[in-house]
Amino acid sequence: MTITRRAASLGLAGLGAGLGLALLPRRALAAFPERPIHLIVPFAAGGNADIVGRLTGQMITQQLKQPVVVDDRAGAGGSIGAQYVAHAAPDGYTLLVASNGPMTVNPFVQAHLGYDPLKDFAAVALTSYVPHALIVSNNLQAKSVADFIALSKRAPITIATSGVGSATHMTLERLKAATGAAITHVPYRGGGALLPDVISGSINGALTEFSTALPLHKAGQARILAIAAKQRSKLAPDVPTFDESGVKGFTAESYIGIVAPAKTPADVIASLQQAIDAGLAGGKAVETLVNLGSEIATPEQRTAKGFAAFIQADYEKMKEAAKLAGIVPQ
Repeated sequence: MTITRRAASLGLAGLGAGLGLALLPRRALAAFPERPIHLIVPFAAGGNADIVGRLTGQMITQQLKQPVVVDDRAGAGGSIGAQYVAHAAPDGYTLLVASNGPMTVNPFVQAHLGYDPLKDFAAVALTSYVPHALIVSNNLQAKSVADFIALSKRAPITIATSGVGSATHMTLERLKAATGAAITHVPYRGGGALLPDVISGSINGALTEFSTALPLHKAGQARILAIAAKQRSKLAPDVPTFDESGVKGFTAESYIGIVAPAKTPADVIASLQQAIDAGLAGGKAVETLVNLGSEIATPEQRTAKGFAAFIQADYEKMKEAAKLAGIVPQ
């Protein structure tokens, strides 16, 4: 058989193209994702971050057709899990369930984080947030925030939070500065631990997540004086906002979002963001979050740019709160 010069040149060109494809990075040959995604929750199982993280994982799985493995790596107020993700390969297969603690509180509490929350992560999307609420014991003679402030100036009121340097502690310090209320801070190890003492009246009240306070309020075991949200919650329409109660513009929340290691490719971030946004457009996951007392992030906050701006703004807010509390990183 005779091989023409033209056929030979075409064959060599095809061989060269094949070798070129073989040398291309793996990502260029396969669409993201091609294997399971690991979602790191930097807190213990069963908490708000874990619950929202698992719901978000389901959204990603449904949209991108790959399993999402939720891995709880608790410790150091969320810093251990955050550090793990910060140093993971920036390929979209290791993500962090990000919240106040590791992103915007710990930088002002812990001296040696092992990561920079503003430089070592790429924002993907904010999913939801739970407003903070002021709940008081039924023994306390205060029916409103105004009553609470006036009463505190006659005798200091004891208010618990989930710990020194926690998101709720920062909110308490901001509330003290905004109102001049005389409040003695009582730190606990977590939001759930303080509830029995609020019910019994051992402490006058707590500054905690609305979702934590709501069951006590509904059961008549304690009462929420106000929530730090822009509007009243449909789950407790009788509870006013701090703004309505005279503390103008006062808002605070515990938020949950998803971030990836810095330098994760933009197209990968976009795929993940679109999957989460689609999942939060409606359906079972949204219903579950709302029933837990969460508020769904706005469409803008569900974008990478919007979430990055949200983190930056909260970072500055926590920086100021830490100064008010006199907290020095240790």
